[in-house]
Amino acid sequence: MRPLAEMPDAVAAGIHTVFSDIDDTLTTEGRLTVQAYGALADLRAAGLRVVLVTGRPAGWCDHIARMWPVDAVIGENGAFYFWYDAAERKLRSRHVLDAAVRAGNAERMARVRETILREVPGCAVASDQFCRLYDLAIDFCEDVPALPAAAVQRIVGLMVQAGMTAKVSSIHVNGWFGRYDKLSMARLLLRERWGLELDAERERCVFAGDSPNDAPMFAVLPHAVGVANVARFALPAGQAPAYVTPSEAGAGFAELSAKLLIAR
Repeated sequence: MRPLAEMPDAVAAGIHTVFSDIDDTLTTEGRLTVQAYGALADLRAAGLRVVLVTGRPAGWCDHIARMWPVDAVIGENGAFYFWYDAAERKLRSRHVLDAAVRAGNAERMARVRETILREVPGCAVASDQFCRLYDLAIDFCEDVPALPAAAVQRIVGLMVQAGMTAKVSSIHVNGWFGRYDKLSMARLLLRERWGLELDAERERCVFAGDSPNDAPMFAVLPHAVGVANVARFALPAGQAPAYVTPSEAGAGFAELSAKLLIAR
């Protein structure tokens, strides 16, 4: 990873869409700072598309799409996207799976949940699980004392053994039935909302993130940026961002925003 300062000004000036993770990328120690929120607003005011891409649940995404200065939000690691239609004053959504399939998957996830809670002492169901539609989120350090890496990998293993896709964020292990991810939904969103193909627009899109579940976005976008705390994860070659900010979390995101706006 190269320092953010080494991103060429011509590249920064050409960016038209900013994708960003939320937890520990926009937030700092679990809180959204004024600095980070202001950076979102500044980017959007300058005419850039701003899309949040998160593992957080549908209930959070409903609020974010309505209330935050963003054009859309992808939630539950790529299960859906929400956007607010200001002209019609309606929240719009696009889902990967229909309600009947989600209901069947919920029954399967309940069994996996009980196995994990029994087999991995100290973990817990994430406090935001009640407003999730697609996935099972197991907390390993947000509202519980931090678990060792081996315990986190045990959670991942139990999910995979049950046929789930499992991804590790900075706070949760998220598991779901299906092969979608943040990247697949980002492609769909860009195509359906703006008539753009992500692969053709790779040079003009940036993604900000901090953890392994951001790897699909890091791998595809050549100008992806990690906030400084991404260094806590030993991401392998091909799954790490091209650049890294000087500062961690929300302060790092604000540095990225400033880089893009100054170049413009």
